[in-house]
Amino acid sequence: MTINHAQRRARLAALLPAHEVDALLVTSTVNVHYLTGLVSSNAAVLIRADGSARLVTDNRYIEKTRGLDVEAAEAADVAGELAAPGVGIEAAHMSVATYQRLGPGLVPLGPLVEGLRAVKDDDELELLRTACAITDQAFADVLHTIGPGVTERDVARLLEARMIELGAAKPAFDTIVAAGENGAIPHHAPTDRELRSGELVTVDFGAAYQGYHADMTRTVCLGPPAGWQRDLYDLVAAAQRAGRHALAPGATAQEVDSAARSLIADAGHGEHFRHGLGHGVGLQIHEEPFLGPSRTGRLEDRVPITVEPGVYLPGRGGVRIEDTLVTRQGEPELFTKTTKELLVL
Repeated sequence: MTINHAQRRARLAALLPAHEVDALLVTSTVNVHYLTGLVSSNAAVLIRADGSARLVTDNRYIEKTRGLDVEAAEAADVAGELAAPGVGIEAAHMSVATYQRLGPGLVPLGPLVEGLRAVKDDDELELLRTACAITDQAFADVLHTIGPGVTERDVARLLEARMIELGAAKPAFDTIVAAGENGAIPHHAPTDRELRSGELVTVDFGAAYQGYHADMTRTVCLGPPAGWQRDLYDLVAAAQRAGRHALAPGATAQEVDSAARSLIADAGHGEHFRHGLGHGVGLQIHEEPFLGPSRTGRLEDRVPITVEPGVYLPGRGGVRIEDTLVTRQGEPELFTKTTKELLVL
């Protein structure tokens, strides 16, 4: 799979005149990866308004730059150019100390590269489909092990191992397994607590495949659900459907969030849904755009994004249902295919 990094840099360069800068110094290593193909812990790329570029790094990575379609040098060789007046910087990714050292002529700018990254090309979408397919298959393969007597950590370890066996490079993030009352904690870290009959178990996980991250959450019940458990699950499932159906190019982040949140609030659980409805996925597990009541901006076509409402009842448990989808003209495309019917194990 050949990615056209030069085309990505040209798209970024075309944005610079509107921000009245001659170049942009990209220092986020994820953004450097997106624009050049270099994966490192220390690199920057200077993108000029005329479309040319200079990749800079230290001697640990200079050999990795050979074969890339961009001019490369060690940082010491281009220090003056990086600090020239009229150069924009990624304000969210540069420390105050570095900014002061480089000089007062630098122009702080917003997340330009992140905006480009939000809309995926065909190659990126195919990598995400594969990451999500691995995630689905791992869950199907491990589902029979989820039951009374196993621990939260056991389930997490089995899922992560199975994803790697299926071709994932690693888990996309630290797997969440939350049983019983722990389900009321949205980002609970798995413990040695054993699963018990009669409780809900929330599992939030995903595979990372060739740099792209999947994200899926399912909540299961160990044995026949109590009335309150079924009611809670049905409410979250309805909110998740509403959120998915609201995904469309042109919809605002607030509108999509409200489509799901209003159902939960109307059912008297507004205070128990304590996070945004979703987030973009790609080279990072959390990236632009974000869906929430205070988020701004409109969705575009071909944006992978999660929809993950949850209701969390302190001391009792919770339910979260999450899919990774892609905005399309018409219906969004669903990447995580595991059933959203309540699984009774």
